Amino acid sequence: MTNEHAASGHEPKQRHRTEGPQKHIVAFVLSLALTVIAFAAVSAGEINTTFTYIILVGMAILQVFVQMAFWMHLKDRGHLFPIIAILGGVFVVFLLVIMAVYWLWW
Repeated sequence: MTNEHAASGHEPKQRHRTEGPQKHIVAFVLSLALTVIAFAAVSAGEINTTFTYIILVGMAILQVFVQMAFWMHLKDRGHLFPIIAILGGVFVVFLLVIMAVYWLWW
């Protein structure tokens, strides 16, 4: 910062960092790959049903993280409150599922 900027009180403007299309293309390809893996697991009839369910749930969880990080930009700064709200919602749903299972088997 030069003395002219300090004396006048004007700060030099900082440029915003843009992501560009590279990260979006990577996220899109990753989303497609996860979808293809899940589709292939279901369409292959020789795989054990339990293992297919495990693959589907795993791919769904990874897909949620990819969607949240890249498309909803939750990986960026300043998104702590939405992350806390989403985690709180996941916790409530988890408790509801546990309570429903306990209620049915009690």
